[in-house]
This record gives sequence, structure tokens and C-alpha cells, in this order.
Amino acid sequence: MSESQKIDSLLREERRFPPSPEFQKNAIAGADLYEQAGADRLGFWATQSRELLHWHKPFTEVLDWSNPPFAKWFADGHLNVSYNCLDRHVLEGRGDRVALHFEGEPGDTRSLTYAELTAEVKKAANLLTSLGLGQGDRVIIYMPLIPEAIIAMLAVARLGAIHSVVFGGFSAESLRARIDDAQASMVITADGGHRKGSVFALKTAVDQALEDGATSVEKVLVVQRGGNDVDWVQGRDLWWHEEMAPMVADHEAKPFEAENPLFILYTSGTTGKPKGILHTSGGYLTQAAFTHKNVFDLHPETDVYWCTADIGWITGHSYVVYGPLANGATQVIYEGTPDTPHPGRWWEIIEKYKVTIFYTAPTAIRTFMKLGREIPQKFDLSSLRVLGTVGEPINPEAWIWYREVIGGNTTPIVDTWWQTETGAIMISALPGVTTTKPGSAQVPLPGVSIDVLTEDGQQVGPEGGGLLVITEPWPSMLRGIWGDDERFKETYWSMFGDRYFAGDGAHLDKDNDVWLLGRVDDVMNISGHRLSTMEIESALVAHPMTAEAAVVGASDDTTGQAVVAFVILKSRFVGTLSDEEVTAQLRDWVAQQIGAIAKPRTVFVVAELPKTRSGKIMRRLLRDIAEGREVGDTTTLTDTSVIRVISDGLK
Repeated sequence: MSESQKIDSLLREERRFPPSPEFQKNAIAGADLYEQAGADRLGFWATQSRELLHWHKPFTEVLDWSNPPFAKWFADGHLNVSYNCLDRHVLEGRGDRVALHFEGEPGDTRSLTYAELTAEVKKAANLLTSLGLGQGDRVIIYMPLIPEAIIAMLAVARLGAIHSVVFGGFSAESLRARIDDAQASMVITADGGHRKGSVFALKTAVDQALEDGATSVEKVLVVQRGGNDVDWVQGRDLWWHEEMAPMVADHEAKPFEAENPLFILYTSGTTGKPKGILHTSGGYLTQAAFTHKNVFDLHPETDVYWCTADIGWITGHSYVVYGPLANGATQVIYEGTPDTPHPGRWWEIIEKYKVTIFYTAPTAIRTFMKLGREIPQKFDLSSLRVLGTVGEPINPEAWIWYREVIGGNTTPIVDTWWQTETGAIMISALPGVTTTKPGSAQVPLPGVSIDVLTEDGQQVGPEGGGLLVITEPWPSMLRGIWGDDERFKETYWSMFGDRYFAGDGAHLDKDNDVWLLGRVDDVMNISGHRLSTMEIESALVAHPMTAEAAVVGASDDTTGQAVVAFVILKSRFVGTLSDEEVTAQLRDWVAQQIGAIAKPRTVFVVAELPKTRSGKIMRRLLRDIAEGREVGDTTTLTDTSVIRVISDGLK
């Protein structure tokens, strides 16, 4: 890697926050975890799995890495994921503990104990069985964040079937692509959900996704939530509450192999086709439970935990559903947005439920910074004792604001790095152990092996920047891309062969602590959500007006990155509409095709795009333009005047 290509960090952050003696005294994790993992990594993970989970049939083999990159963890053991999250807590006397405090956006509330949640999941499992669902079948879950969404996930898992949760903000087209790829036999949805003071329809999108009838879906279960009118297909559509009514709360959770698939979660890919990331059961649940317990210093008897993620994302899988429930935690789930019905809603909820552990995205923190500290200061946040961030690197000033304003200048912050593909947290401080640095994810967790390399595979060492890789298999690692083993190998393992390339750049400081620099490919990070430029470009080009499109991520104070699009119109449309009209149409079109989260902040109409001689669009140069920087090296362009023409046209 040449000097000009070297990934580096201009950030120099000297502030340090050692753990307080009082926190250290009661902390779950200690430095001995690193020593245990360093002495025997596989033995360490075996111990964690045996201590944290119930195995119906104990495993004897920890890791099978005989066919890399396809790992098997605890493969000869048998367990049931749903049993681990529910039944065992009831059987061990924790049935009266609250599992979920649900807060609806309109203000309605429900609290479910572990005994009540277990009963509901058993009934749902009986319902799904009566509809013919069994081991290995795929179910799409497309719902708001309500208790029934979690009940549905756990019921599917209980049967050894595979769920694929689709974020409720995705369009009918995106939903259909995921249904088709997974060949799902069932969709579980709701009539609608509450967001920003109104009801958004979900059943309508499902109907649109299935409207030609040429799908694998046989049944659609619909939860009543929004109260909005819905169309109905007799024989296919069923009301959840009507079908659940006759079901009994008696269901045996049968054990399945540790490598039985648990879920497929689709994430953006650079080819434009979303990737179905496949996770299995035993290894995934082991690392989700271990990280949730130790990274958040969970004391399940006294803590109230709240992760603000939607279950449509991996954070919602690992740190709203499986990790917390496996650990017997009490948690809050909230249906709506942080600014509805007023900008202090999140802080009001923390005060109401006396939340002790709070896990959210830097995007949200920056939004609250813009609104001003006087809003959270109206509420009693003194119950908080651990704060976490997820989804993207957090800048030091947002970190400091989070600690001072939300954490009362005492609360430790865990800045976590991981991915859909990794399944669970890989790099993070441990509260009570780590002296934290604002903006740094810091160190790999015990049992996790991380390195930062040059493009030719050399270690960069302290004060160096490069490509972040994972050097050893880990329990919660993805087991492949659904239906496409070659794409799995090509996407994650082709660059370094025996090491997983995460797609992110990183910098090591003088202490070898990790500072994440964002993605090095063309996948943008919008509000902590990874979206492919190719996916958005494909949507833009599908519009009748568009001849060609290029999309880049530009820095944004609130969302981290924002989508900026450059489009060339077909000749017959040139001059027929104003640039403002074109922009409005294309922004709405992308929202319709993919979802509102992919909506471009800005659409520039241009005559040409900068391309190399091989025809590759030089997005790096477009990013310079979008961010108002001096344009970099243009020597590889076919026509260097294109950049000047674009720049002049945007002034």
C-alpha cells in the first residue's frame, strides 16, 4: 500500500476516562477474561457456552474449521434457542421477572413477565405448527417493534424454522426480493404501525409484494396494531389474534443441532442484490449472550436495559431479542421515533422505567446535540449506569456530550464495533476494566482476534492505518450467504484467504487501540444502516427519465453520511422539467423502490459522469464535489474536463 493509499486517521484524542473504583468493585467482567481467552481461546468459548446456555445434548467438539471458510461451532451439541431465552428462566424461578416493558408511540403500554412471554411464544409455536411450519422453513417477519414481533421470532426459532426479519421501512419491491430469495412460505406482518404521530401501512406493502401471486408464500398472518383498513385475500390472510385465541400455552421445545439455521438477515451488497446473511444457533447464541452480559455489565436481577434498535437490523436480533432474553434481562422496547410526541420522549421513557443500561446510535446522539442539552436535562436520568453506541464510529465530541449530558459525567461508555456478518460485538471497551478514549472502539473482546493490515497483508502496527480483518473463527460468525457459497467466499475471504476482511478501515493508536474509519468500499453508512451505492443507483436508473446514475455518501452532521446522487437524464427528458422537479421525483422514486432511509439528500442533474478508461465511475471524485473539497487526482479519467463541467454546473 503506497503512502497515497494509506488509510490514516487525522484524529488525535488525548482525553482518558478510567473506570471508577466503585464501578470496578461490582463489575461483571474482569481482566482475567482476557487472560483466560489468551491461554486457551477455544476452551474459553466452550466454558462460556456451557455456563451461559442450556444444552439438551452437551457438545464435545468446540470448533470444526476443517473446511474454511465454513465454520461449525459446538456442532455435535443440541439445544433450543427459544428454550434458552424463555422456558429455563421460568423453570429456574424467574417467571415473575419482567422480560419486556413495551411503550407504544401513542402512549399505550404493556409489560410481559418471562412466564407470560413464554406462554405467548408456546401458543404462537402451536399456531405456526398448525399452519404446517416446520424445521428449515423460512418465514418473513415485517412488523413494527411490538411484543408480537419478538413473540413471532421466538416461535419460529422454537420450531427450528428460519426467520428473516425485514425492516418495516423497506418498500414492497425490497420485501418481494427478500421473499423470493429466501423462498419463504409465510409472512407475519401487521396492519400498520405508529410512527411520527400517524399510522404507516404494512399489510398494504405485503399485498403489493405478493400481488402477482407467483411467490412461495402460502399464508400471511396479520397482527392488529394500527387499526387501519386492509385488503384481505381469503384463504391466504389470517388475523393473528383470531388464530391465537384457541391455542394452548403448552408446547415442548425440541432440541436441534447447534448448526441448525436460526435466521437470514439481508444486508446491502455492492452488486445491487442484497445478501442473505445466514446465522445458526449454538455459536450465535453463545456470543450474543456473552457480549450482552459482559459489554453492558448486566446484573439481570436489578438492571433495566434498553437498546433502541429495530428488530429489522442485526442489533435488534442480538441485543433486543436473543442476547438479553438468553441472559434473563428486563428490557424496554419502544415502537416510535425519539421526537414523537415531543423531543424528550426517549428521556421520558428512561425516567419512567428507571433504565440503567442504554444502547443507541451516534446518529441519534448527534440529533439530540443539535436540539440542545436543555431537553434531556428536564428529566431524571440518574438511573443510568452504562451507555453504549452502535452502528458507526462516534466522533469524540458526541461521545463527550453523551457522557456528560446523558451519563451525568460518570457513566462509562462502550463504543461497540461489529456487523450483521459478525453476529455479535467484536471490539469494545469493557466497563470496569477499560480506560476509555472518546471516539475509539478500543480493543477486541476476549476470544476475538483482530488485526489491521495493508492491502498486501502486512501488519500496520501502532500508529498505522489499514484494513480491519478478523484472523480467527468466532462463534457468532456468519455461516454463509443464503444460497450462494461462492459469493460468500468472494465477498469476505478472497482478499486475504484465511482471514475475514470486514470491509472497514481502521487506525491503531500508540496503545494498539482500534479507531474505526468507516467502510472502504462503496457501501454507505446512513444513520448506522449500510446501504449499497449500486442498489440506489439501480433504483434511479429504473426511473423512465434516468439514463445513468452515480451515488456517493457525503458527510452529514446528523446521519453520519447522506446519499448524494448524480444523474444523467435521457435526451427526451432534458429541459422538460426543472432540476427541482427532477430532484423531487427521483427522491420519492428511491423511497418507493427501496425505502425512505435510502432517499437521496441531494440529486444533481449532470451531462456526464467521471469515468476511468475501463468504464468505472470515479465515485471518489464525486464525493469530493459533494462535500465541497478540492477534487483529487483525475489522471485516470477518460475526459478530465468532465469534473470541471460538473463543478461549474453545480455552482
